[in-house]
Amino acid sequence: MAKQIWKGGAMLAPVPPVLVTCGTAEQANVLTIGWTGICATHPPMTYISVRPTRHSYAIIKERGTFAINLTTTAMVRAVDFCGVRSGRDTDKIAACGLHLAAAAQDGTPVLEEAPLSLICRVKQIIPLGSHDMFLAEITDTVADERYIDSKGKLNLQQSGLLAYAHGEYFALGRKCGSFGYSVRKKKRGVKKA
Repeated sequence: MAKQIWKGGAMLAPVPPVLVTCGTAEQANVLTIGWTGICATHPPMTYISVRPTRHSYAIIKERGTFAINLTTTAMVRAVDFCGVRSGRDTDKIAACGLHLAAAAQDGTPVLEEAPLSLICRVKQIIPLGSHDMFLAEITDTVADERYIDSKGKLNLQQSGLLAYAHGEYFALGRKCGSFGYSVRKKKRGVKKA
């Protein structure tokens, strides 16, 4: 198979197109972020990369908190809109018909429509060029009860999570395996006498 070598670029895909809420319930803003992920398990750490020119940048820097709201295929129009419009001149939450709920003790707003929201406290801001990375600890997780089964397990696969790859949105597809399945020992069947 032939391969081509290109100049380095931001080509990692797919990524989760999340809606990041910031501010307070009274003065909230939302923006779409594609550059996010998990950095550590203990303590739970995440990051978002934001251009310093974005309206939300100053809000997050001043308050030191934000929420990462996972998105679904039902939210794709809002995800796109919140990525191309500025909160400086548009109430994106109202324009998209989104609804806020205050979460945790610090009042960081989360989206009612999100199946899962991560409340984050900024630990460090790292300038990286076009974007600054907000390294943050996940202090609380807010889960929609519709996706929690009777045993308390979160079933996000039922929510229709959204993915983003090179300028296009996709619905996540079928399950192909679960963590550790490639090395898990097979259960032996009970032999009948």
